[in-house]
Amino acid sequence: MSKQAPITVSSWTLGDECKFEDRVKAAKDAGFEGIGLRAETYVDALAEGLHDDDILKILEKYNIKVTEVEYIVQWAEDKRSYEQKYKEQLCFHMCKLFGVNHINVGLMENYSVEHTAQKLKELCQRSYPYVIGVEPMPYSGIPDFDKAYAVVKKAGVENAKIILDSWHWVRADQSYRTLTKEEAELIISIQINDAYERPYAKSILRDESMHDRLAPGTGAKDTAGFVRMIKESGINPKVIGVEVISDSILAKGIKEAAKYNFDNTVKVLGQVWKEQLPENK
Repeated sequence: MSKQAPITVSSWTLGDECKFEDRVKAAKDAGFEGIGLRAETYVDALAEGLHDDDILKILEKYNIKVTEVEYIVQWAEDKRSYEQKYKEQLCFHMCKLFGVNHINVGLMENYSVEHTAQKLKELCQRSYPYVIGVEPMPYSGIPDFDKAYAVVKKAGVENAKIILDSWHWVRADQSYRTLTKEEAELIISIQINDAYERPYAKSILRDESMHDRLAPGTGAKDTAGFVRMIKESGINPKVIGVEVISDSILAKGIKEAAKYNFDNTVKVLGQVWKEQLPENK
């Protein structure tokens, strides 16, 4: 894992109710090097009356960068809504504005590898030169690493990659293993968190994902083991996202949520890769 990979607080970790500057300040005060933004949270910043220049000035004020852009969905549909088409274009704009080179995407609809790969190829052609990072999620149409890998390989384009999230990895019942060189080369970034021993029922697993994740190293699923898998596979993620979507943690406020998640992230990274830690920690 490269020392340059910024430890980033993903967009959902600080919710969708805070003002943009409050989000940036909470992240910086906690120790994060980057923040993630979804298209929705970027639009929320615009709705506050901020313009792109204002957003960039706030980031400069706190010496922090946007390092994660998300989240394109429904890209395998033959007929997509104008909302989704526009959201896609917003993500491209955000990449250009913030100097981010990849976009996190997911796919809830379940299609064959062949169809999904063709639609991914088309998305990558529209997004070029930005990389599309496909995130497997156990309740989605790309439920695990194996299908994600098959889809990306079948798409056959240089800017199709994979994002690995530790919560999704363990909830898909995948064991930690050293990835092959060919597999590892397709990983663009990672997101870390933790989970309880027992999952929610399969029919409501997405509810757990969106409301009840745990901070890295505070649950039963060995987040350090996930990070160790990344290290031993020779993966150099562009970003280390901390995506802890938790109603209970966020209820304490964004300042407390940011600090709690950062401190536990540093503990986990320190168990595996001490040189990854920020110099002031």
